[in-house]
Amino acid sequence: MSKPPFELIPMPASREPVSLLAVDRAVSEVRRGRFVAVAGAGGIAVLVQAAEAVTPEALIELKRISRSDPVVAVTARRAAVLGLAETVGNIVTLAGVGGLSADVIRNLADPLSDDPLPDAAKASLTVTVRKTPTFDCESAAVALMKLARLLPAAVAAKIADPTAEDLMAWASRHDLLLVDCGDIFQYDGTAARTLRAVGSARVPLVDMHDTRITAFRPLDGGLEHLAIVIGEPAKDRPVLTRLHSECFTGDLLGSLRCDCGSQLQGAIKEIAAAGSGVLIYLAQEGRGIGLVNKLRAYELQDRGFDTMDANEQLGFDADERVYLPAAQILRQLGFTRVRLMTNNPDKVTALGNCGIAVEERVPHAFPSNKHNESYLRTKAARGGHVF
Repeated sequence: MSKPPFELIPMPASREPVSLLAVDRAVSEVRRGRFVAVAGAGGIAVLVQAAEAVTPEALIELKRISRSDPVVAVTARRAAVLGLAETVGNIVTLAGVGGLSADVIRNLADPLSDDPLPDAAKASLTVTVRKTPTFDCESAAVALMKLARLLPAAVAAKIADPTAEDLMAWASRHDLLLVDCGDIFQYDGTAARTLRAVGSARVPLVDMHDTRITAFRPLDGGLEHLAIVIGEPAKDRPVLTRLHSECFTGDLLGSLRCDCGSQLQGAIKEIAAAGSGVLIYLAQEGRGIGLVNKLRAYELQDRGFDTMDANEQLGFDADERVYLPAAQILRQLGFTRVRLMTNNPDKVTALGNCGIAVEERVPHAFPSNKHNESYLRTKAARGGHVF
């Protein structure tokens, strides 16, 4: 399903570095299993930890510092596959009488757990389905886990310490990072908006010697996206373009589980045959869930789930990619009209929503093999891909 037009909330330029840095630091902390304070609207704040990093000792400390009982925040997708709630577009919080143990929390977050939660334990949970207002702390906590490329589930405890009226001072006393919900929600847009070319070189390729690769990095020094410009495409005509999300297993190792490697090499050959074009190489592994989560999804596929169900078992949407970085790079290169090489009509819509006119969808399909036949059938039947 295509996402709605990407809306950028205006932010003063002087605020951008602070906003990006705060989120980057928070990402670093949760990846290390540490607590982060997340502040929302109305003076509400929560103390959060990645659900996959929780330990019994951490739960005790989380409760002691926050002065409240922790809950688990999961996506609607994860709640649905657990059979706890049938909802879309909401955050679901889970609590238990007397609190939840670290083992139960990890089982709620991880579909690959060796000790799945029994139905009786599920029935004892208090399940709260809440709409996700713009600055909701629990939804921001889950969004933070996604940015960290962790499982999209967070342990969250409302900060009820009476000495936390000055939240920044309180966080400092406890050696905790404080991040604002708004900065988390706007991170993708802010990072894309601040993309700048930081390095460029001529890189002759087998199929096209006249090739230049330019790296684009956001203001925070985050992940680089690449523009591979082949030949000298005219800026007054729609440029032949491929948006390619990085795939370590397919692009580098030649994995047969997907068609990514064939699509990458095939795009370069097709652009070279046309004489010129652009390939945008996006740092969005595994449809935006990251390499580790993609490997988890592969394990779930080996257990019988298709490629989209596997992502949803983990708690992600079937496709978590954002195409604003590609649109920003194309504009900086001087292109606003493209002939897009893709089998995915949703990608055409998404790029158009980001302000790039897609004047033609150019088919881009390659032969299947016994390892990716099911994967390609799923993309066609459930993802609307045209082969």
